[in-house]
Amino acid sequence: MVRKGWKLAGALTALLLSTGVAQARELAGVRVPEEVTLQGKQLSLAHVELQQMFFFKVYVWSLYFEQPPRAKAEAISSNCIKRLQLRFLRHVTREQLVDAFRDGLARNAALRHSPLSDDLDRLLGSLRDVPKGGELTLTYVPGGGLQVEGEATHGVYIGGKPFADALFVSWLENHPIFAN
Repeated sequence: MVRKGWKLAGALTALLLSTGVAQARELAGVRVPEEVTLQGKQLSLAHVELQQMFFFKVYVWSLYFEQPPRAKAEAISSNCIKRLQLRFLRHVTREQLVDAFRDGLARNAALRHSPLSDDLDRLLGSLRDVPKGGELTLTYVPGGGLQVEGEATHGVYIGGKPFADALFVSWLENHPIFAN
């Protein structure tokens, strides 16, 4: 009887452990959690995608929101925690990273003129060579600003919502994930 109890406990433990594993997606060998906790709040995965250049896999990016939006405008205007995370699948030089950011953000007129252009310069100035497996994480926190962290940066904090909004506008225009 005791043996059956241990077997049942073992089976339940295995079931619980396998359920935890099922709560992450995998793309190009990168495990991406369905949810992350930041400052005591749950952020839900809105999108995950592989970014390629020619036939090279460059990075897997994931986008999290505290309050999952239904449209691009809602994603940008909402005053909730937002996180864009890039996991690099190959070594990328600082120059390549700066050029890619500059090209991607150049279409946004708000980022070409002061004071947001100064914030963009601070972001670009923080970037550095990123090793294979390294990350770049950009997190907007309401009432604060944009925190940039990971192996791809020296780290920078840009206060306020305007720069974060401009960055997310550019990202979502270059990577349309919403119907409108």
